[in-house]
Amino acid sequence: MTRFLQPEWFWLMALLPIVMLWRGRRGPVAAIEYSDISLAREAARASRSRIGALVWVLQLLACVLMIVGLARPQRTHSRTDIIANGIDIVLDLDVSGSMQALDFQINHQRVNRIEVVKSVVSKFIDERPDDRIGVIAFAGAPYLISPITLDHDWLQQNLERVAVGGADDGTAIGSAIAAGVNRLRLTPAKSKVLILLTDGVNNTGKISPLAAAEAARAMGVKIYTVGVGVRGDAPIPVRDAAGNVRLIRAKVDIDEKTLQTVADETGGKFYRATDTDSLQKIYEQINRFEKTAQTVQKFERTEELYPWALIPSLAILGLSLVLQHTRLRRLP
Repeated sequence: MTRFLQPEWFWLMALLPIVMLWRGRRGPVAAIEYSDISLAREAARASRSRIGALVWVLQLLACVLMIVGLARPQRTHSRTDIIANGIDIVLDLDVSGSMQALDFQINHQRVNRIEVVKSVVSKFIDERPDDRIGVIAFAGAPYLISPITLDHDWLQQNLERVAVGGADDGTAIGSAIAAGVNRLRLTPAKSKVLILLTDGVNNTGKISPLAAAEAARAMGVKIYTVGVGVRGDAPIPVRDAAGNVRLIRAKVDIDEKTLQTVADETGGKFYRATDTDSLQKIYEQINRFEKTAQTVQKFERTEELYPWALIPSLAILGLSLVLQHTRLRRLP
């Protein structure tokens, strides 16, 4: 980037047109007076006479370059390095059959829980470009959607493929926590976070949520837990023996006490989302809590350019003076 350290010198440029007008109106002082200008017309047509009239143009150009030099042009070379000490995050997403419940809305249209969750989680990922994020889905058992990665485009593509309807239904909350902690335990990040989202009660799996939370605390993993679903009954689509889909009302049963204990055990927090807006605000709040630390290093080198204007200015001025007193000297 080129800049001028003392640009106020450019105000002198405004005087140059005034000098030109003044010189044009005054004209040079006559060296010889003729009774008839026709006698001097042929001499004025000589090449040397015409070139001599341009000596003042060299002086004007020298003044312009000198003003530019006095304005101190500089070229700056800068580089900014951002060292991001990112947070490693694992997102545990419940994909059990109850996540098909149609108790959430997007744009006033009923949508099942998993679609709303995917939309909110996708925005959460976009807002954390410097963090490594992984996704684990779970129902009766956890399975990996994406390992912890900085390639968020690839992560988003895998998130889109998350769906409800695995062969092993159920809600293995403890196993999901253990799987997430296992992914985080060997990462070099200083801060490790697991965000668990579920709409049910731990009813299967080989490890209890509390035991998994104790392991997470030992590994330095903070857990945020989110319970989703309306309070009371929710409409859930089911397919009957004939293959027809119909809606039934099913009771929403979330083990809030266990989710609260898991979060408290690891220094996290428990949230309850009963609609799309509250779920969005929960992830926004978690996003504010878990900020990425950044160190900014700025390097700047300045190169002075004024010699490129002043030296030619002095050279042109010297040339004009030499020509004015030698080859292009006025008579007498």
